[in-house]
Amino acid sequence: MKPTAIFDIECYRNYFLVSFMDVESGKVKSFEQREGVNLDFLGIKKILIKYKLVGFNCAKYDILMLSAALKGGLDLKEVSDSIIKFRLMPWEFEDRYSVKLPRVDMIDLIEVAPGMGSLKVYGARLHSKTLWDLPYDIDTLLTDEQMDIVREYCTNDLQTTLDLYNYLMPQITLREDMSRTYGIDLRSKSDAQIAEAVIKTILREKYNVYAKRPDLDENYSFRYKAPKYLKGKLNGLVDAIEKLTFVLDSNGSVVMPDYLKNKIVTIGEGNYRMGIGGLHSTEECLTVNPLDWEVLQDLDVASYYPSLIIINGYYPEHLGTAFLRIYSDIYKERLAAKKRGDKVESDSKKLTLNGSYGKFGSKWSILYSPSLLIHTTLTGQLSLLLLIDMLEKQGIRIVSANTDGIVAWYDAGDTDTAKEVINAWQDLTGMQLENTDYSSVHNRDVNSYINVKVDGKVKTKGAYALDGLAKNPHGDIATIAAIEYLTNKTPVETTIRSCKDIRKFLFVRKVEGGAVKNDEYLGKVVRWYYAKNEDTPIRYAKNGNKVSESDGGRPLMTLPDTFPDDVDYQRYVDMSNEILKHIGEKK
Repeated sequence: MKPTAIFDIECYRNYFLVSFMDVESGKVKSFEQREGVNLDFLGIKKILIKYKLVGFNCAKYDILMLSAALKGGLDLKEVSDSIIKFRLMPWEFEDRYSVKLPRVDMIDLIEVAPGMGSLKVYGARLHSKTLWDLPYDIDTLLTDEQMDIVREYCTNDLQTTLDLYNYLMPQITLREDMSRTYGIDLRSKSDAQIAEAVIKTILREKYNVYAKRPDLDENYSFRYKAPKYLKGKLNGLVDAIEKLTFVLDSNGSVVMPDYLKNKIVTIGEGNYRMGIGGLHSTEECLTVNPLDWEVLQDLDVASYYPSLIIINGYYPEHLGTAFLRIYSDIYKERLAAKKRGDKVESDSKKLTLNGSYGKFGSKWSILYSPSLLIHTTLTGQLSLLLLIDMLEKQGIRIVSANTDGIVAWYDAGDTDTAKEVINAWQDLTGMQLENTDYSSVHNRDVNSYINVKVDGKVKTKGAYALDGLAKNPHGDIATIAAIEYLTNKTPVETTIRSCKDIRKFLFVRKVEGGAVKNDEYLGKVVRWYYAKNEDTPIRYAKNGNKVSESDGGRPLMTLPDTFPDDVDYQRYVDMSNEILKHIGEKK
């Protein structure tokens, strides 16, 4: 096992820097090229041999720049500009500069992390110690003092990358295991990219199929064909959808027919919106606190999209049934691994199954199949609507629905009736429902909610999701206080005033062109908390406009070692009460 080093590169007109941080010791080794100082080629090559390297966007920038530097004789600033400004790809780079990329053991985190964020954004979401923007414009001729500052900046970026690497360790470990299983390097790929690579490999090795992406012409179109169990159901809705013609736009994406654009389906007291992204109910400001003799139950379809694909025999036309056999085998292998408690294999198979769906709509993928995409999502939506219709006809009220599940609310005396309907739907569709009992649900809307399970655990989504890489911090203590009120009736002020973790009070926002506060430049990603006696907002550097929600915000680009003594607790109390109001818990 090689030791791991984080690495990063900075390049200016008169300064080139590559820095490495040993993950285990935290020690940083820097190599520079500037007037009077040449790169230590031998020292760099020793590190490339000894270490496994980890970077952010390193496969498309840092490793290219390092290759150019090690070749020698090139204008590194010109090379850097060609990559950044003209988006030169690695294979184009090799041809243009007659450079062969070094064979190094390397992981690029940019695709592994969700959401296509920048390193600074991920650092803010992970509460990295210091958020530090590039200190000087890339075209600056640096002084010796400025070079020292750039080196400190680079070291801070190494630490932020290390924070991200540590957070993503479970995903990286899974990718390393899958790489050994399939004999291909999957460590720097997204879930969808992994699914494509795995299926492509199996097609070639097992079925002698060398998959290529389909080239669909501008006249390509198709119609939706519903499975038999949906025929004639839902008051003619299925028949109407089968008459629609689906076409593609210039980007290869499916154009939603006018009939389905924001299509609202009414069943019982519920209204449900259809769309390519899935089925969504339309409730707002909804709180349900069932009585002792009532049941509030979440019903989710197990492995919904994989089940739909396999049961209905869907596959990309250009890959044929070989895809379906591979997909079905992976699904069976996942169930077997899950049954025997092999979490690593189970998770790897799940990643491949679910990741495939993300490539069905990409015209650059070998899995590209607009027809498969639409058949999967429409069959999923119509099947859920069928379940809702069957339950509502038996007096079982549906209070919410979202992509792969519903929330039902009914009298405990109707439990047997509910079970009969569920079993009938499962027999009809071939799919399985998994249930979770709730003690209460609290929805601002279908995409933002706080649901409390009977065991006291809480499920949050959207605006109320806490932590993670997919969402900027947004004064999370307000949501935490609302949850404490919902679960334990703890006054929100008690929760807020007793918290001494400043990270729970922070807001983060990406600011195009950078942000300033009282003429002090902060950076393109700004972090603040609400402080007493703080009257002015944070503003955009380029036009002076106010950064949203920053009135009374005190920048906190470096986290303090002690809790600030000027936190405006009342702002967070008001926020928490607004949350309770928006979910219908308080008027």
